[in-house]
Amino acid sequence: MLTAKEIRESFLSFFASKGHHIVPSAPMVIKGDPTLMFTNAGMNQFKDIILGNVPIKYPRVADSQKCLRVSGKHNDLEEVGHDTYHHTMFEMLGNWSFGDYFKKEIIAWAWEYLVDCLHLNPEQLYVTIFEGSPSENIDRDNEAAQYWEQFLPQDHILEGNKHDNFWEMGDTGPCGPCSEIHVDLRPEAERRAMPGTALVNRDHPLVIEIWNLVFMQYNRKADGTLESLPNHVIDTGMGFERLCMALQGKTSNYDTDVFQPIIRAIADMTSTPYGTDKEKDVAMRVIADHIRTIAFSITDGQLPSNAKAGYVIRRILRRAVRYGYTFLDRREAFMYKLLPALIDTMGTAYPELTAQQELIGKVIREEENAFLRTLETGIRMLDKKIEEAKAAGQNMLDGAHAFVLYDTYGFPLDLTELILREHRMTVDTAAFDAEMQKQRERARNAAAIETGDWIILRDGETDFMGYDHFGCDAEILRYRKVKQKNKELYQIVLDKTPFYAEMGGQVGDCGWLIAPDGEKTEIIDTKRENNLPVHLARKLPNEVSGTFTAQINKEMRIRCECNHSATHLLHEALREVLGTHVEQKGSYVSPESLRFDFSHFQKLTDEEIRKVERAVNRKIREDLPLQEYRDIPIAEAKAMGAMALFGEKYGDEVRVVRYGSSVELCGGTHIPKTGMIGSMYIVNESSIAAGVRRIEAVTAESAEAQFYLAQDAIRELRAMFNNVPNLAVTIRKSIEENSELKKQLGEYMKEKAASIKQRILSHAIERNGVKLFVFNGEGNLDIFKDIAFQIKGENPKDERVCFIAGIEDHDKCGLIVALSDALVADEWDASRLVKSGAKHIQGGGGGQPHFATAGGKKKDGLNAAVETILEEAGLK
Repeated sequence: MLTAKEIRESFLSFFASKGHHIVPSAPMVIKGDPTLMFTNAGMNQFKDIILGNVPIKYPRVADSQKCLRVSGKHNDLEEVGHDTYHHTMFEMLGNWSFGDYFKKEIIAWAWEYLVDCLHLNPEQLYVTIFEGSPSENIDRDNEAAQYWEQFLPQDHILEGNKHDNFWEMGDTGPCGPCSEIHVDLRPEAERRAMPGTALVNRDHPLVIEIWNLVFMQYNRKADGTLESLPNHVIDTGMGFERLCMALQGKTSNYDTDVFQPIIRAIADMTSTPYGTDKEKDVAMRVIADHIRTIAFSITDGQLPSNAKAGYVIRRILRRAVRYGYTFLDRREAFMYKLLPALIDTMGTAYPELTAQQELIGKVIREEENAFLRTLETGIRMLDKKIEEAKAAGQNMLDGAHAFVLYDTYGFPLDLTELILREHRMTVDTAAFDAEMQKQRERARNAAAIETGDWIILRDGETDFMGYDHFGCDAEILRYRKVKQKNKELYQIVLDKTPFYAEMGGQVGDCGWLIAPDGEKTEIIDTKRENNLPVHLARKLPNEVSGTFTAQINKEMRIRCECNHSATHLLHEALREVLGTHVEQKGSYVSPESLRFDFSHFQKLTDEEIRKVERAVNRKIREDLPLQEYRDIPIAEAKAMGAMALFGEKYGDEVRVVRYGSSVELCGGTHIPKTGMIGSMYIVNESSIAAGVRRIEAVTAESAEAQFYLAQDAIRELRAMFNNVPNLAVTIRKSIEENSELKKQLGEYMKEKAASIKQRILSHAIERNGVKLFVFNGEGNLDIFKDIAFQIKGENPKDERVCFIAGIEDHDKCGLIVALSDALVADEWDASRLVKSGAKHIQGGGGGQPHFATAGGKKKDGLNAAVETILEEAGLK
């Protein structure tokens, strides 16, 4: 029986023998593509080639790609773990042809690999072809059917509709028919009783799709019409976990050696054998699936958070923790302990897991502990809602409350239903679904972008001139109108551009397109979409077919370059000061500031921050020249000392940026010499996740501004202390003296309070069966609050005692009412009484039945206020 590792290697070896270039997996977390957060299919890393945005380097390619799906055709997060073959993270084995071979070759090779190499039984294989679409004038895929007929009988070749057998990249773009290959893994007796024909694409757990062969031959335009692609593309994707299940004779992906080591670790940890309890088995499958997703996401640089991709990862992690909490009685963090089992299973194929094991473990453990605390809070909140519903004679929880639990506390609906069942209650699922739909609509409306078709003026690709020039002559290749949130913009693609398109943390350039007649079209930003530099403008030039001067905002670019180059020096300095465990985990570079995220497990001391600043500024003063190496082999770059960051996708050829001993792989723009940075000043250092710190810093003019700000503050302080030579000593002495004076004042206030209290006690009167204490005059509000509680506490609880005070405290005044428990039992209310008097001092207040206060501005109204309270209480 082939192991998972052997199966993966066999696929790559087979297609290498067919002339395919084997490429590594792209990161699962996508950076630089605003249309997609995660790699959800093997073709994602080749989108720019398929769209024609970059030239074809290898016409034949194959790989094993790690993917993440939490929604889509056959998948939803809440379903993962309940069946045997759907996952969040999975591996996609794929091969591609860009304008080379097409249907005939891939169909023959698919058969050869599955039957001749892997020895799958051909009688158990079924394929589907596109049935055609008369409404779009697309014929049945007779060509694919003809090639399949060379290998399979006609009753194993099935027709599929547009939903199943016509693949589209999106609402617009490349698309085409596809052939799905399905395998029937049922026992022989079941196969004889009912042919697999009746079960293909019917969600049967043992009659499953394992490989999809996509034939991209059309381009979908914005109006929905189709046009033929000049270069046909083959794009295939085979589910690695499903293939392992088929070849290892299992009936569940989770029974293969891909998942079993992890499941065994869970079983050992929880003393729960797998396969004996349905609900516990689901929980173990959920956890085994999700630990892979979370670990790989963290290695790719995506930490759990409350926004975008980070929120998806946090939601997946919390789902796993919740299943452990509910079904496996896990009341403390446990998932991080599964990392050794995961690394034993996948560490060889993906060494980034081993390299970052410590970071992954710390992040997961902290997230688990945080969610367990949230879970307890949510359960208490749900218990309160259950009590309220029962008190009102209801046995159904409002769906809006259930949605708050889901949205705020991470409670999936099924957890709420589970807890409610224990109390013989249900939840209004219709109301919950309505709230969920509202949230989806809000998210959809916020993200919805309407795009028109590209208006193509010229063929060609964009040459980036921005490493060497701030401006250049340019022509528009294509443009289109886009609309988001009722704002219309134009996307413009140039044949040559000095504008840097946002990537790698560096923001995009802004500037102008200047026509020969002097007309200026402002470029407000430059983005990268499918590796295509796109210039954003509020309007088009009057004459789009002319030649322009593309001019960036030079001042903003240089400030950005200062900050970007400083991040390189900062990275090196952090490794020197803290250790070589420091690795970049993210960065953001703008003209205003820089932000650098890095792996480190404790807060930096003031001394360490100063050492880092000194190391960076020393390199700045050395005025190190920029040494740039463009398009060199990545092996050569690594030999120079350049670190490849986990979570980044590098091609065969890379760009290296070097300042002295600082060597980085980087595509951003940089200053010619470090001296131009002037200086760097660290503004803030903080934690953003377990094991990940963030430094925020400024350079050049912004660093000068920080220096002047500090200088001005010191000058003002010196002036306050008569320009003493040693300011720190003087301030420390002043603080000590102030502390001693406060202590003396406190003692004095205690004595004064005791004196005032005795005076009030000596003037106590009996009125209508109530022992009454009244004060009206100058004093300290806080002192009188203490006196009120002391008097109340010193009298027996069953005695009817009332304390009323009107206090003039410098420029403000206040009222205090305190009542004994006996008066509160008689339905007296201090809050109501104090409010009745507050109107006389132009104030307001309130409190509890036994104690209330009010504050105001009208001091001469205090007498009337106290009299009103006495009258309201019947104590006049």
